[in-house]
Parts: sequence; C-alpha cells; structure tokens
Amino acid sequence: MALADEELTAIIRGIRDRVRARYPGASTTDRWRIPLPDLMPIAHARDAAESKVAAIGKVNPRGRGPLNALAQLGKKIVARLLDWHVREQVEFNRHVLACVEATLQALNESNRTLVEVSARMDELAVLREEAQELKDIRGHWAEWRQEWERKLFINETQFLRSVADLQGAFQHRATLMEGNFRDIVKVQHTDYLGALDRAALDLQKRFWGEVEKARREYERLIHEELRIVRQRAFLAAPAAMPASTAPQASFDYPRFAERFRGSEEYVGKSLQVYLPYFQGRRRVLDIGCGRGEFVELMRAAGIEARGIDLSADSVARCRQKGLDAEQADLFDYLAAAGDGGFDGIFCAQVVEHLPPERLPEMIRLAAASLRRDGLLVIETPNPECLAIFASHFYLDPTHQRPVPHPLLAFYLEECGFGQIQVQRLSPAAESMPALASLPEDFRAAFFGGLDYAIFGTKL
Repeated sequence: MALADEELTAIIRGIRDRVRARYPGASTTDRWRIPLPDLMPIAHARDAAESKVAAIGKVNPRGRGPLNALAQLGKKIVARLLDWHVREQVEFNRHVLACVEATLQALNESNRTLVEVSARMDELAVLREEAQELKDIRGHWAEWRQEWERKLFINETQFLRSVADLQGAFQHRATLMEGNFRDIVKVQHTDYLGALDRAALDLQKRFWGEVEKARREYERLIHEELRIVRQRAFLAAPAAMPASTAPQASFDYPRFAERFRGSEEYVGKSLQVYLPYFQGRRRVLDIGCGRGEFVELMRAAGIEARGIDLSADSVARCRQKGLDAEQADLFDYLAAAGDGGFDGIFCAQVVEHLPPERLPEMIRLAAASLRRDGLLVIETPNPECLAIFASHFYLDPTHQRPVPHPLLAFYLEECGFGQIQVQRLSPAAESMPALASLPEDFRAAFFGGLDYAIFGTKL
C-alpha cells in the first residue's frame, strides 16, 4: 500500500511538472516579475468540452436483457434519424473547441514571451546597476582629480610666493648693505686721503662684483626651481620644420623696407639706443641684418659683429660696405654655431615674420649660441599700441602675427634667461600728432610705443 502511494505521488508530480512546462504560470521570483495569467481553468474547461463533443452520437449503455437491448436499438435508430439535424451543431462545437485550443496555445506562447521578457529585464537591471556604479566611480575620480589639481595649484602658488619673498628679502638686504657700505666709504673718504681712498674704492668694486655674482647665482637657482615646478620635465626637441622661415616676397623687399621702414640714416639713429647694452661685448651676431645698420653701428664702436640674412640682395649690400655678412637661415646658422659662440645677439623686426610655433625654437637656439651672461635683444612691433594695426603691421604682407612682450618674456625664462627688461620705442604720438588730443593715461595705455625691445641675460 505504501509502495502504491509513492508511485501515485511520483505520477502526480510528473503530471504537474509537464503541465507547468506546457502552461507557465506566475511563479517566477525574478526581480522584474511580470504576473502571468493562470490558464489551467481554461484547459480544464476545454477538456470537459472535448469529452462532451466526443460523446455526441453515442447511446448511453444499459443493463443486459431483451428489454434493454430493444431500448438500445430504438435509441440508435432515433440517433441515426436525427444525425442530419444535429450535424451542423456538431461541426460548430468542434470548430469552437479548435478555436479554444488555438487561443490556449497563443496564451501559452504569450506567457513564455513574458517570462523571457522578465529575464531580459533582470539582465538590463543588472547592467543598469553596473553602469550606475561606473558613473559613480567616474564622478568620484573627477572630484578627486579636481581636488588634486587644486591642491597642486595651491602648492605651486605658495612655492612661487616663497621664492619671490626670498628674492625680495635678498634684494632688500643687498640694498641695506649697499647703503651701509656707502656710508662707511664716505666716512673713510672724508677721514683718509690718498692710498686709503683708492683702497676703499677698490674694495667697493670688489664687493659689488661679488654681490652681482651672488645675485646671478640666486636667479639661476630660481630659474631651475621654476622649471621643475612648471614643466616637471625637460623641454622636448622641436619637430622638424621647413628650413626657410624668413620673409618670402614676390616683390623687391629691400626697396619695400627703404620706403616703409625708413632710410639707413634714420634706422641707424634709432639703433643708437642699443649701443650701451653691447658695450664691452667681444662677438655679436645680428639676426636678419638687412642693410647692415646694426653691424655698422657695432663696427663704429669697435665691437666685432657679423650679420646673417636670407636675402641675397641684403647680404650683397652689406658686403659692399665691407661688413661681415652671410646669407643663411637663422635656424640652420644658430644650430651650427656651437655652444657659447657669441656674447651678444641682436634681432630686430624678425620674430613677427616667423611661424608662431617656431619662435620658442629660435630662442632656445639663441640661448645655446650665447656664452654665460650673454645678452639677447629682440625688437618687434608692440601689439599693445593699437596704432600699429592701423598703419604699420599689416602693411607688410610677410608678417605672420604680432608677439606680445609677456609671451616673449615667458619664452626667455623657459630657455634660461634672466634680468628680463622691456623698453618701448618710437612713441606713436610722434608720427601721429592727432593722438596728442587724447588723455595722457589713455594714450600711454593704448597708443604708446609702436615697437618694443626685450632684453635678456643668459644665466
């Protein structure tokens, strides 16, 4: 009896599993569970209807005996006589059951589809959670990076301020020492004469020489520290560029310069301002020498100087004057000049002709060609003066774009120059008298010098 119960239980379990597989219900426990309709009542109703349809045309069984046999015969005769009458009803019932069967199958397919959709929605939910976690991670990373960059900027600013404070303190102490020393020398000069006075003057010169040397060493140290903070790496070598970077014009450029820049006498007078800076220099290079006004000025002052220019006509004109000039591209010439070949380099009205991306390369090569304490002077149109855009800068079709002096100062600092100074030249009001009617402060701010010169000493 127990064995029969177990077999019956197993049979019932198997039937239940087959029914559940054929008619999936709402038993899913997924996260995105979709309630499914229970199709079992429809299946039971269909089975009951099928049993009724199958019994149409059959006669109910009765007990044995002649009377019963006669009754059964009568029923069969009546059933056959009525067959033509109920045939359409039977066909209708069968079609209805077929429709119910098809509907049940469609509902089963719908249930299976919903179960699959539920599984897909579970997968999408998992992917959405992962995407949200990734978004949170990216947000945390962005916040951390922003905070890190802010702290790095604060640290760099504090460091630069500390360096500036140290430099200011050093200059202040040097000024105090200068005042005290001058007072002492003045007293000694008053009290003692002759040899003592000469010894004091000699001692003063030696002292200021040592102070100047210490100041330069201090500036070199500051320069190296600033390079470490700003760059954190050495400057990479520039990419290869076209060799020729000088003005290339399809017209007579020397004649153009004669008309619009001025005569040789005019340019030579305007260059007198640079003579004190190059006094005592032994070997000076003029980049873009043109007609040779600067080289001629150096020769008159007893300073050895030579010029380079890409224009063959300009070089020939310089040689006619007996000047040392050579036709060469400035980048090739400076690269081949070697380390420390000059103690002074002058470059006037050239950098505005260069492609902007090559200007740092030119300054780097100039720094490599200078000795220690060598002087680099660059003259170029002043973009702070609005007048140059109305009458000067765009007159030359070979100009690339103006170079602001803060940018040139930055390039000089990056390439190892110190003691950087800027001097504005050729006031616009001298060539444009109408500017005199403007307020003085406005004229100085927006219509100052047409050109400027920047001075830098190699550290």
